[in-house]
Amino acid sequence: MIGIFDSGLGGLSVLAAVARALPAADLAYLADTAHVPYGGRPDGFIRDRVLAIGDHMVAAGCRMLVVACNTATAAAVNELRRRHAGVPVVGVEPGVKPAAASTRSGHIAVLATEFTARSERLARLIRDHAGHVRVHVEACPGWATRVETLHLADPELAAEVAARVAPLLDRGVDRLVLGCTHYSFLAGPLAAVAGGRAELVDVAEAVARQVVRLAGEAARGRGNLELSATARPERLAAALPVLGLGALAARLSRPPALARA
Repeated sequence: MIGIFDSGLGGLSVLAAVARALPAADLAYLADTAHVPYGGRPDGFIRDRVLAIGDHMVAAGCRMLVVACNTATAAAVNELRRRHAGVPVVGVEPGVKPAAASTRSGHIAVLATEFTARSERLARLIRDHAGHVRVHVEACPGWATRVETLHLADPELAAEVAARVAPLLDRGVDRLVLGCTHYSFLAGPLAAVAGGRAELVDVAEAVARQVVRLAGEAARGRGNLELSATARPERLAAALPVLGLGALAARLSRPPALARA
């Protein structure tokens, strides 16, 4: 079984990509909804949650872990790997490298949570892969929470997205890197503002390809899916059709459960 986790609903975008890439794999998704969002939390708190959830999922039989959260990856993926050295661990990082390689204007932007925006991991990504282009890092407080409410058609949300993104486009940005898995579900309002002036760069499919490369025996199963959450697990099943992920419901082996992680 492959365990995938996030602070809330955002990692469902990664789960969907992994499910498409590995239709026979048994998958378990855990949302830490009792503590969502992670973006404004202290570093130590996020690290402790990542390790506790990793321990919980390995104890439940997961033979591979996917940290489907940029903030959690930046905070603790290396420590999680050390703690579970025999378990492959795949993290999620903003698509700075493909954005820098494909930009035509030479100016890209990374949309991220407050934690990811200030993280050394993102700074290193930019140094290593985008030294030849201009990079603007835009912290977007509240966006992950907006996704969690599932009110994605709210005009206030569209206005909020426009207020953040339009100035970046006016400066010549032609690649918008989605630096939080929640932001995949804001593709509609983001694309509406971009209007063809900038491309969105998401990494869910790239993460799924890495999972395929490392999964080994964990890729074999019956194609079952288990959903759990640390608070209000019933919201996970309700979120699938709203987020355009109704196909995942067919893989559910039981109703979403409460996780004691």
